[in-house]
Amino acid sequence: MTSTTSQQELFRFLEDRFACALACTECARECALRASLAEPRGDTDQERVRRQGIMCAEVCDATCRVLSEENSVGEGVEDAIRAQLEYCRAVSLESAHVFDARSGAEETAAACRACARACSDFLATLN
Repeated sequence: MTSTTSQQELFRFLEDRFACALACTECARECALRASLAEPRGDTDQERVRRQGIMCAEVCDATCRVLSEENSVGEGVEDAIRAQLEYCRAVSLESAHVFDARSGAEETAAACRACARACSDFLATLN
């Protein structure tokens, strides 16, 4: 592998990592907003939306922190990043399904799907 190829792969890796962190941040923002719009003591459906929004925001925020804080890529670090990305992707997809059922939550569902895609794309660079 040439130095240029290695640099190109590193740039691609960093771009994907940054794109994933941005998508996680946007998803966390949208989910927190959606959770704040649900009545805290509302009906079962509103409570589910509120809890899902809070959980997704927390998972996305944690994923963004992991992506922002880890500067090295070793075997243990890569495994931890992979596990966090897989969890974030799963929670984001579940959240998108919950928000799909809510009128006015289209942007939140779209942000969740974009986050899940970004996690998948970045996971592909780790394999």
